[in-house]
Amino acid sequence: MLGATGAVGQRFVERLDGHPQFVVSRVAASERSQGKPYREACSWRLPVPMPEAVGALTVQDLTPDPGIAIAFSALTADVAEEVEVAWAKAGVAVFSNARNHRMAPDVPLLIPEVNADHLSLAACQAETRRFPATGFLATNPNCSATFLTMALAPLHRAFGVEAVSVVTLQAVSGAGYPGLPAIDIAGNVIPYIAGEEAKLETETRKMLGRLDNGVIRHAEFPISAQVNRVPVVDGHTESISVKLAQRVGLDEVRDALVTFTGEPQERNLPSAPVTPLIMVEEPDRPQPALDLDRNGGMSAVVGRLRPCPVLDFKMTVLGHNTVRGAAGGSILNAELAVARGVLGGSR
Repeated sequence: MLGATGAVGQRFVERLDGHPQFVVSRVAASERSQGKPYREACSWRLPVPMPEAVGALTVQDLTPDPGIAIAFSALTADVAEEVEVAWAKAGVAVFSNARNHRMAPDVPLLIPEVNADHLSLAACQAETRRFPATGFLATNPNCSATFLTMALAPLHRAFGVEAVSVVTLQAVSGAGYPGLPAIDIAGNVIPYIAGEEAKLETETRKMLGRLDNGVIRHAEFPISAQVNRVPVVDGHTESISVKLAQRVGLDEVRDALVTFTGEPQERNLPSAPVTPLIMVEEPDRPQPALDLDRNGGMSAVVGRLRPCPVLDFKMTVLGHNTVRGAAGGSILNAELAVARGVLGGSR
């Protein structure tokens, strides 16, 4: 675990506790935490006990360890780029939550239900980056792009998407811990998150793109994104309007959403939810306070599906930004890599 003491790093530690394939054998973080037991270096912020075995580990520096098979990275963007490349060069498979490598043409940007075939790009890195055969970079997307893409994927597959407008209401945990000063966010809405709109507009099109002879042809439809930080602890809510390439009815759209599954469900991967999308019919749902933890936070929750007088259809989507949008999504990516034989095992 790289960046193990931060908010996302803690979520990784929590979700890897008792995992049937992966065991946390090393925790690494910044200089101020190094040399201390994890239980002392980490200000644990989750409402479950810290796993005892991880708590006893001594926090190491970020120097690559070739004896590790998989490195999960929760590093901040200012250090992630060089550190993650160094670990991949050491022959380690790096699954990153950072933004640095997401849009690189040879790096898979993964949501396994959506674009599992993009994982094959990892093999290209032996040539494009001179990595050892066992080392590569794979990334999970921006948390808001995750839920937008999960909602659009079944519609794009079934009917084709021609245009999208999305407005997000993003939780304060998306800014890390301690996040924003209370005086800034309490009782307030901040209509700006640096770089966030561009991530929604570009990462989504990469993930919904087509892999063609080792090159991802990005989806060509335009996306207009507007983002807001709101005083909610966890859970990103998105209001989405979509124009489709085919004229279809509301029931057909609903059916495409509720029947959406992918390779993680077919393979019964350990972290895969039975249903990636959950449809709620109540007129005032989904809500973070009521719906966030469905399927352990690994599903996106869709509600308020209805016709749109400007585009074709509109809906509200909710997702857990630190689970499916961060640590849980990255762990699912690694499970897919094991299942596909991209890496032979883990330790």
